[in-house]
Amino acid sequence: MESETQDLIHRPSVASDEPEKLKDEPELHQSGRHSRTFGIDLVLQPFRWIAMLARELNPSFIFGVFLVYGLSQGFTGSFFRVVSDYYWKDVQKIQPSAVQMFSGLYYIPWLMKPVWGVLTDVFPVYGYRRRPYFIFAGILGTMASLIVSSVTGLPVAMALLCFVGLSVCVAMADVTIDACIATNSINKPKLAPDMQSLCGFLSSLGALVGYSGSGFLVHHLGPQAALSLMAVPAVLLVLLGFVLFESKNYLVSDKEKSWVKVGAAVRGMGRTIKHSAVWQPSLYMFLSLALSISTHEGQFYWYTDKTAGPHFSQEFVGMIYAIGAMASMVGVLIYHKFLKDFRFRTLLFYAQLLYGVSGILDLFFVLRWNLKLGLPDPIFVIMEECTSRIITRIRWIPMIVLSTKLCPLGIEGTFFALLMCIDSLGSLAHKIGGGLLLQALHVTRTDFRNLWLALFIRNVLRLCTLCFIFLVPNASPSDVLVPPDLLKSSGNGDSIDGADSHEHYEETLQLAKLGNGDEV
Repeated sequence: MESETQDLIHRPSVASDEPEKLKDEPELHQSGRHSRTFGIDLVLQPFRWIAMLARELNPSFIFGVFLVYGLSQGFTGSFFRVVSDYYWKDVQKIQPSAVQMFSGLYYIPWLMKPVWGVLTDVFPVYGYRRRPYFIFAGILGTMASLIVSSVTGLPVAMALLCFVGLSVCVAMADVTIDACIATNSINKPKLAPDMQSLCGFLSSLGALVGYSGSGFLVHHLGPQAALSLMAVPAVLLVLLGFVLFESKNYLVSDKEKSWVKVGAAVRGMGRTIKHSAVWQPSLYMFLSLALSISTHEGQFYWYTDKTAGPHFSQEFVGMIYAIGAMASMVGVLIYHKFLKDFRFRTLLFYAQLLYGVSGILDLFFVLRWNLKLGLPDPIFVIMEECTSRIITRIRWIPMIVLSTKLCPLGIEGTFFALLMCIDSLGSLAHKIGGGLLLQALHVTRTDFRNLWLALFIRNVLRLCTLCFIFLVPNASPSDVLVPPDLLKSSGNGDSIDGADSHEHYEETLQLAKLGNGDEV
């Protein structure tokens, strides 16, 4: 204001004021246009990014990632997490330690991912190797969700079997798309971080939708009836099986050649996993998951307890996870914008350190120290969930990118499935380990006195993982990690380079190309 007054005082005349005014107006208009253009570019940037990936990798690949990661994994996983917790707690009335171990069994189908890969490679159905398994996975998921949601008084073992069936549905669909991602990561290594960012973003977006509606539907329909919605993504997998383009293999009787390829792939995996550049980071990823034991079920029971806990409502629990899903997308954007070019060892060290330190927030919450600091429970738990989700996503994406860099060309799909199997084994260990810890500390449906101790032990184990950071290669995402001789045919009869792909069915796991003559 003072500068404007001084300008008026020092102006000699009205006539001399006009040129300045005319001179300033274009600058103001230009600044306004620049601001509007910047805002539009910011909104359009994600769409341009996805369009770029579609041009480089083909649109049907993006569609497949959307369906599998966005709906089958993101929505199903998030919705199932909330609704199944309430199902075990309110319908089956199971102790939290038992539910924690049950949740570990959901990872068994993920441990069998190499088996699903072999099935789709060696056992075609009516000449098709991919489409029937999408259809089978979708039918299995649909039946499992309808049974558990409609049968009253379902035995615990049967309910657990249905939940494992839902996990099989998601895992089988995941095998195909992961193989596509591994292949594209090898062929276009510069886009490997972008592909994982896309997967993480779509998974978080699907999780946001699932979490947002989970609490509301549990409250109004009940946990058992709400499980019927799990059939929707499964039905879409059936649809994908029908619309997916796939060349029919007429040489279905030639099984010997397929088994030879499987044998060569197994021997190739054996040679690859023995190499120090592969087994060391694989071991680190397993340890980082296994040592980060899960106490989720104990915390969930405490969240919803009327006396010991804050007694959050069903809608608020869903809202907490929904906000966490949005924070997870923020984590994806942070990684994509600022961290994707960092060296693996540096990024994973600081991510794991933050992961261990952030666990202190859970400890503060259970001990109710947040109230002493004047922070209400709803605000503190949202802050804790957002922090945890952002750090978890930043920690997870580089491990997946690293996994794609460890796959030798020729068996990239099967070997990536093996690495994901190892990660699932670590997740199984961290679930069962958490259940055993809750049981050992006598954390029950009504007794949470030792829950703080379980959280303290979990946080210490998270920090102990840093002792193994030397196993991670000090390389960037654009570096070649697997030795070149492993990317070629071994020359001893174990060739798996697909040289007979013109004679036989195309083995590379690709989705249909859109825009060519082979449109869906």
